[in-house]
Amino acid sequence: MKPVRRSLVLRAARGAGAGLCAAWLAACAARPPMPAVHERLPAAYAADAGWREVGETSPMPVDGAWWKVFGDATLNRLELELGEHNQSLAAQLAVYEQAQAALEQARAAYAPVLQASAGATRSRSLPSQGSAQPAQNAFNAGLQASWEPDLWGSVRLQVEQGRANLRASAETLRYTRLSLQANLATSYLQLRTVDAQARLADATVADYTRALQLTQGRYHAGVDTAADVAQARTQLLQARTARTDLRVTRRQLLDAIAVLAGRPAPGFTIAPSDELPAVPRIPAGVPAELLLRRPDLAAASQQVLAANAQVGIDQRAWLPTITLGASGSAQAATLAQLFSAPTLYWSLGPSLAATLFDGGLRDAKLRTARAAYRQTVAVYRQDVLQAMQQVQDNLYAQRILRQEAAQQDQVVQAAEVSLRLALNQYKAGTADYLGVITAQTTASNARNAVLSLRNRRYAAAVNLIAALGGSWGDAQTPARR
Repeated sequence: MKPVRRSLVLRAARGAGAGLCAAWLAACAARPPMPAVHERLPAAYAADAGWREVGETSPMPVDGAWWKVFGDATLNRLELELGEHNQSLAAQLAVYEQAQAALEQARAAYAPVLQASAGATRSRSLPSQGSAQPAQNAFNAGLQASWEPDLWGSVRLQVEQGRANLRASAETLRYTRLSLQANLATSYLQLRTVDAQARLADATVADYTRALQLTQGRYHAGVDTAADVAQARTQLLQARTARTDLRVTRRQLLDAIAVLAGRPAPGFTIAPSDELPAVPRIPAGVPAELLLRRPDLAAASQQVLAANAQVGIDQRAWLPTITLGASGSAQAATLAQLFSAPTLYWSLGPSLAATLFDGGLRDAKLRTARAAYRQTVAVYRQDVLQAMQQVQDNLYAQRILRQEAAQQDQVVQAAEVSLRLALNQYKAGTADYLGVITAQTTASNARNAVLSLRNRRYAAAVNLIAALGGSWGDAQTPARR
């Protein structure tokens, strides 16, 4: 074989080998680093069986203001203030804006980099053998351009990672807003429960005051003893103390609501209301719908995608980088000569860079990325399990607490009958005052239990709405019960 022909064959073989190597690397770069994550979900909740009834629901508000199901104008206003002034929400919004900027930074790697430089110096050499050298001026200007083509898909993965982080940040922002809204609704509804308990405490104090007056009158008539009067007075003082203690709870709830609404706690007040908000019944959707609407789960799934992209980025750290560069510059002793033909020069060409040894740094980073991916997958799956648990728990609590509230209403009715009979027997002289005290205490506790159950039903409704991502299965607003 002639030397020229042999050289051509060797050159073609090298080209073919380089092409096959490039094709193999490109194929490796195109494969996703990790398989997609899919969760198997049950078809329905156990507590949802036989729960909905025809005509029980009405259309959902189109603005997504789920708190309107409680039918309270003050709560509606406070929720709007939260959206405008809450500082935790504002901080999370800033995090979202940072994610937007990070995505723009990743996309910027697709474009070439163009740099310009300019300078001017004046210099003079040291005197030699008694003769001084004149000062010299030097002017320079340059322009450099470089571009790194995304041969292995590293930039594409960085953009995908930035996009996933942005979506996760957006969902986290939604979840933060939903959590704050739920906290505000819970605090406000508890405040209204405390107002109802205060009204009940006022009525109890009034009843005990009349009982004390009755006992004192019977004592002066010689019917009751001083011990009966002391027991009636003790009962009245205990009722007053319990009423006073409610003020502390109300003030703390007001302060919590003020912070959530983005307002200073000192001077913040909400007038007591004589009516309690409605207690909604909220039917739940299937878990598949839950995954589509819960922002924390959506954020977790995007974090899995971001971690997956990071694995791909670290995998590509083993591949060489190719940079296409071009530069031009000029240097002259005067500004007038700076851009003349003899002072100009330029360069153009590609460069190849590859890390041959790094002490295991790239391998350690890749193992870290893979472990982080497994962590995000585990967190996502745990979040899914907890989400279904939260829906199941609060759905079950709604149903059971509703039954318990109906039973407690019967307890109140029975206690009021018992109290009326005890008072009649006491006035007739056929029973002592201890029976009246027992009946009064039972009736008071029964009435307070009704309000406590109502507050628990409020909490279960809010928690269920939050667990469902701020809406429910068939996009319906529940009727108020």
